[in-house]
Amino acid sequence: MSTPSTARVHPTTGEQRHEHVSIHTYLIVAGILSVVTALEFGVIYVRRLAPVLIPLLLVLSAGKFALVVMFFMHLRYDSRVLTFLFVAPLVLATLLAIAVMTLTGEFLVFSR
Repeated sequence: MSTPSTARVHPTTGEQRHEHVSIHTYLIVAGILSVVTALEFGVIYVRRLAPVLIPLLLVLSAGKFALVVMFFMHLRYDSRVLTFLFVAPLVLATLLAIAVMTLTGEFLVFSR
């Protein structure tokens, strides 16, 4: 099995150590997060997007969640089990929010 390009094996202990991304990458990710946040605020004021507002905001929020978890929490370099522990609650919370909004009539997934 070969090691990934970002992993290096320590010569004395044999442990795999991952190289962290550069400051330039962190600044790019921070810029993307800022743009997505501005889009979230801007989308609220566009009246034509009212029918798809909630799904659009959920998608933008999920994208921001993924970027923050992958880069700033270094989940990109951890095992798949930890990825599942972060993503499973996000999916569950999203489905629960959609179910509650559908039950209260705020957002209809299926037309009546």
